[in-house]
Amino acid sequence: MSEIESEIEESPVEEQKSEAVVQTKSRPETKTEGPEKWGIAHIFSSFNNTIIHMTDLTGGETVSISSGGVHVNADRYESSPFAAMKAANAVVEVAHVKGFTGFHIRVRAVGGVGSRVPGPGAQAAIRALARGGFKIGRIDDVTPIPHDTTRKKGGKRGRRV
Repeated sequence: MSEIESEIEESPVEEQKSEAVVQTKSRPETKTEGPEKWGIAHIFSSFNNTIIHMTDLTGGETVSISSGGVHVNADRYESSPFAAMKAANAVVEVAHVKGFTGFHIRVRAVGGVGSRVPGPGAQAAIRALARGGFKIGRIDDVTPIPHDTTRKKGGKRGRRV
């Protein structure tokens, strides 16, 4: 029986198994890229337009800026989600070229005596920025809200229609 055991030990099937095990253990090293570069995407969304303004972390240097009105032909479509998405895609392309890897988002509505609710393009712009392949840090609402407001336009009796 020792002859049979020696033949089994010398069989090429076992050698292939051991080679396969060795191949699965060796993995290629993961490459680490350079340092992360973060920015801030300021989204101003009113009911008339959507403006996306990308800056560095300090807010001092503009990386890219785009408006919904640049990407559509009619004035009534400036605030649409489609125009906001196109504007966000334009900002994303420039940010990729400049080497940004992630950003924080600041959403702003008109505020003050105007509407405190962002326009229809805000959500579409955030979605388009997220699909651009960046890391999203935090999303803040920076709509200016007065603590003691000035009078709203329209006079004592309001707007008469």
